[in-house]
Amino acid sequence: DRKVVPLDIHLNNESRILVISGPNAGGKSVLLKTVALLQFMLQCGLLIPVQVDSVAGLFTDMFIDIGDEQSLENDLSTYSSHLLNMKNFVLNSSHRSLFFIDEFGTGTEPQLGGAIAEAILENLNEKKAFGVITTHYANLKLMAKEGNGIINGAMLFDADKIEPLYELKIGQPGSSFAFEIARKIGFPKKILNQAEKKSGKKQLDFEQQLQQLEIEKRELTKKEEELKLADSFLSEMIDKYEKLSGELETNKKEIMAHARQEALDLIQSSNKLIENTIREIKESQAEKEKTKDLRKMVESKAKEISHKVEKEKSKKAKAKKPEKPAEEVSSVSDESPVKIGDTVKVPEQNISGEVTSIIDDEVIIAFNSISFRTQLSKVEKVTGKAQKPAIRKQKSRYSGVINDMNDKLSNFKMQLDVRGKRGEEAIEMVRQYIDDAILLNIREVRILHGKGFGILRNLIHDYLRSVTEVKQFKDEHIDRGGHGITIVILK
Repeated sequence: DRKVVPLDIHLNNESRILVISGPNAGGKSVLLKTVALLQFMLQCGLLIPVQVDSVAGLFTDMFIDIGDEQSLENDLSTYSSHLLNMKNFVLNSSHRSLFFIDEFGTGTEPQLGGAIAEAILENLNEKKAFGVITTHYANLKLMAKEGNGIINGAMLFDADKIEPLYELKIGQPGSSFAFEIARKIGFPKKILNQAEKKSGKKQLDFEQQLQQLEIEKRELTKKEEELKLADSFLSEMIDKYEKLSGELETNKKEIMAHARQEALDLIQSSNKLIENTIREIKESQAEKEKTKDLRKMVESKAKEISHKVEKEKSKKAKAKKPEKPAEEVSSVSDESPVKIGDTVKVPEQNISGEVTSIIDDEVIIAFNSISFRTQLSKVEKVTGKAQKPAIRKQKSRYSGVINDMNDKLSNFKMQLDVRGKRGEEAIEMVRQYIDDAILLNIREVRILHGKGFGILRNLIHDYLRSVTEVKQFKDEHIDRGGHGITIVILK
């Protein structure tokens, strides 16, 4: 099965005449005949097989010089028959004419034939006629200049594999690759070396420059495609990052709001307890027994609150890793007098806090957002830096997913190499690779399986047909690996 290569051609008032050059058997004549046939069908009112967005026009005259019309009966040589056609073109063409000339200028001595062909082409260009010609002559390639109505077109050639690509590249001349093709078919080196010497240094330099230009053009096109793919991938990653960042910020705010509300509820319930206790003390006229009972109840409630707080912290610590661990307060006792601002602990209640006030033999201690009064004799001053309760941040429930995504993104490659793998092993690698690509929202990937006998390629293609997330898959372009690489496009 031979691959069909599509043809793109564009002529307008600024670029009316296309000069096509390139290697023999590279597709020049086929291209010329294709365009001529399509235009003739259109002139006859027939539908033509082109893309739906194509634009074509009608001409009053069509002139065609294709093939060899030599005749013994009419005493015409090959070159004479071409000249008769050219005479008709020159005398009858206008700005409403379209001409096609295959191997323009051939059939006679190259230098003279090239000069006559150049003069004819100048005349047709002055008449603003439209046309497509094929040639090997360097002087015709050099006629193309910006703004003069003549443009070059090259049939592309793989200089590494020494084989034609059958693609038209408008805007640059093509090389004939005569010596390269001769070497490929095994022509004697001695004769080729002599031919290179006789062809002249300038001609060889010109051909080599054309070849180098073509190679560099293909490399630039490949790099441009890779940059576009990388830019598209980067843009998708930025969108994903912004989306995940927004989700993290939203969850962070929800967690903080929930924690703040829990703290407020705890403070309110504690304040109510203290207010009720104070009121009952006043109502009971501060009876000693009653006061002791109420004090015990307050201390018991404080222990209960402290226990709940520690339990809640322990529960959250198991479920969510804190951003920074809270530092423990040193429990080394200090025998110096207690003063305002000191950190003290109440051993009976297992509570530590800061002294905010000292009244006679009693102190007021700030514990979290709660202040309570106790006997000075019941507190112990502690050394070490007093620490305020650390604010712990709850880890987002998406953290694990994000870390996993980041790992996959940093390790993901746009091409999977399964060359040398056995069938089952290769299919498993492809399956995991496609799954990762779908997870990361990557639209296009490449699978390098090599050519060989095509067994591994067929196995992979059979598997891809069974994957519903695969939109389509195809072989890579011939000059970038051909059927040794499969391009997979995901939905």
